Amino acid sequence: MPLIRRIPKRGFNHARFQTAISVINVGALAAVFPSGSDVTPVAMVSHGLIRAERRVKLLADGEVPHALTIHVHAASVSAREKVEKAGGRVELIA
Repeated sequence: MPLIRRIPKRGFNHARFQTAISVINVGALAAVFPSGSDVTPVAMVSHGLIRAERRVKLLADGEVPHALTIHVHAASVSAREKVEKAGGRVELIA
């Protein structure tokens, strides 16, 4: 076996600096939370939609039949439009 394959590999690894992001779709939120609810990452964890309290990004898969106030760290433009069209709002967490 060549020497380069026998020597242990060490060096810089980007995995230590990655931020964990949970992705949630608006359809999943609309199915769980009733109209007029205040949806936070803590509430999503308690309903079993995401695993842990980490950064949450809202995506636009699904339909929103009623108004929700959603607090997330990031949201796609189309997800924000769907929520606002249903009469709700998306608030970004700093």
